[in-house]
Amino acid sequence: MNDRLSLSTDAARQLATTTKTTPQMRGITPRYLLRALPWVDVESGVYRVNRRRTFILGDDRISSYLDNGTHHIVPEDLREVPYLREADDELLRTLAAAFTEVAFEAGQALVEEGAAADKLWVLVQGRAEKRVTGRYGQDALAEVIGDGQFFDLDAFSRSGQHPHRVQAVTPGIALCLDRARLAEAAGRDEALRTALDAFTSADARPAGAEVPVDLASGHLGEVDLPGTYVDYEDTPREYHMSLAQTVLRVHSRVADLYNEPIDQTRAQAGLTVEALRERQERVMLNDPDFGLFNNVAPGQRVQTRTGAPTPDDLDELLSKVWKQPGFFVAHPKAIAAFGRECTRRGVPPVMDTRFGSPLLSWRGVPLLPSDKVRMTGPAGAETTEILLMRVGEDRQGVVGLRPAKVQDEVEPGLAMRNMGMDQKGITSYLMTAYFSAAVLVEDAVAVLQNVEVSKYHDYS
Repeated sequence: MNDRLSLSTDAARQLATTTKTTPQMRGITPRYLLRALPWVDVESGVYRVNRRRTFILGDDRISSYLDNGTHHIVPEDLREVPYLREADDELLRTLAAAFTEVAFEAGQALVEEGAAADKLWVLVQGRAEKRVTGRYGQDALAEVIGDGQFFDLDAFSRSGQHPHRVQAVTPGIALCLDRARLAEAAGRDEALRTALDAFTSADARPAGAEVPVDLASGHLGEVDLPGTYVDYEDTPREYHMSLAQTVLRVHSRVADLYNEPIDQTRAQAGLTVEALRERQERVMLNDPDFGLFNNVAPGQRVQTRTGAPTPDDLDELLSKVWKQPGFFVAHPKAIAAFGRECTRRGVPPVMDTRFGSPLLSWRGVPLLPSDKVRMTGPAGAETTEILLMRVGEDRQGVVGLRPAKVQDEVEPGLAMRNMGMDQKGITSYLMTAYFSAAVLVEDAVAVLQNVEVSKYHDYS
């Protein structure tokens, strides 16, 4: 016996019905990208993007590697230079070996405006500003360049003068190629000499430009009108469905005995679907082939001015995707860093609620957070990127792709197929999500690179 005068709560709980939640999952995110993208149902499993013919364009990056403490150019990456695109491997190795390493400090002038462009500069590490003298003698910032970018190819190829003054913003390392070494190679290789002459000729078309359509305007009387046609790409890009898969296993004993009040198979499938969708968003952003961050054209890349993402930087992005911009996609830390820069300037962003939650916006364009946006660098000093896109087929923007119909579909583009029961009484379900993403026109996406997220300010 004890001194208790009534039934204890511990004992009473044995007769009580417990109120239970469905299984919770910390890894579930809002997945704004999947919600915001317009989706195209692909009937045949292949989505072909037909475009007007353009002049060949590289990615404006020349990679390098470190060997025994010295940086070297990756020879194959010299094909990013238009007149080296068809060069043989031996010529590329010779030119790559001719690059010399140069270290620079913050504030140092790398080249002066009007100086002879006798070197091709490739930034291995660091950030620099291209500055030019304005119409009235003022100093103007033309562009910020970063890791892997090179300058000024046109002046270097023509043995002309630098149109900009390039000044280092951070300490860094560059690799330089003397113009004399290119001239020597062109003297020995007729194909290179021909390609170089074509690049420097007066009628050469800028890389990335569309083949022109001949038109006439403003004329009077009966003039002969030009004849023309719009040429298409011979080999348009085709997007095939990517996928995320797993096999879900549920024991028959669990499904038979422990299925009330929550359906065990349904609960297991629901969490697996969430995991597949999370992986889908990550792949759509970062896949080496069709990932949105890896499909940004060279002219659509912007470097941060000061490291932290400022209103000026996002305005620069908007100048790249100025035709009906849809939304930014950024890591939550990048959005927080942008908010701090806005607070410092006294221009708090307007809140946007079109996706059901309060989101920061800039110039009316919402910033969608995603923890799938890659972060690079050591902890506490990471850098990331911010993507801006226009969306929709009717706007020649970015679209998500999925199959029109899949057997055993439980969600659009996602199937759950019963694979049967094995001798252990375990039922297996093949879970598959099919998807891809396509950029219809190059100016539908732009990216802000080298975004620092660890910069704070004292507001006292």
